[in-house]
Amino acid sequence: MAIVDWQPDERPRERLLANGPAALSDAELLAICLRTGVRGESAVDLARNLLAEHGGVRGLLTGDRHALLGRRGLGAAKYAQLLAVAELGRRYAQEVLRRGEALASPQAARDYLSMQLRDHPQEVFGCLFLDNRHRVLAFEELFRGTVNAASVYPREVVRAALRHNAAALILAHNHPSGVAEPSDADLSLTRRLKTALELVDVRVLDHIVVGDGQTTSLAERGQL
Repeated sequence: MAIVDWQPDERPRERLLANGPAALSDAELLAICLRTGVRGESAVDLARNLLAEHGGVRGLLTGDRHALLGRRGLGAAKYAQLLAVAELGRRYAQEVLRRGEALASPQAARDYLSMQLRDHPQEVFGCLFLDNRHRVLAFEELFRGTVNAASVYPREVVRAALRHNAAALILAHNHPSGVAEPSDADLSLTRRLKTALELVDVRVLDHIVVGDGQTTSLAERGQL
């Protein structure tokens, strides 16, 4: 049965407007983005099947482009809509930590860094640069590596901090394995960077390790 034939209080769009987006399932939200289904599959059915095939929203949005474009019921136009929605989500997170605003909470920084780094297939190291009032200056990816390591050079981190005129920063990198447990190498690197940055009066507030859906703060663990 097509969604247009459903009772009004069962249709995803009407339910969203009446109760807010949090009341809808992932499949219902995706169905609103897809707008239409195909013969034999309503938009909600299509959404459910896509999520099942790709292991959820994240798997769908980061899946193989050619496979997605060839999937019956998706196509270029709907795929473009999904990418646009994902990019809007990333830009929303950036505005939460937009330039010139102080960090509202440690969790806000963790959520932002997780969104920036968690989907990379290789290890990526970056810094969130802050002024002396902990207002955001910039986020910059500095190094990219392999699936389990990235070479990080303290002098380049110092150079970036000076270029942004930062008074403090938060270090961050992802673990493509999905496990956010810091390694001995992570702890050693943190100490080296902290020592190097102290020479130019830049404070390291934290080092966030980003996994799959979780983050670990070295500051919270007392390992900074």
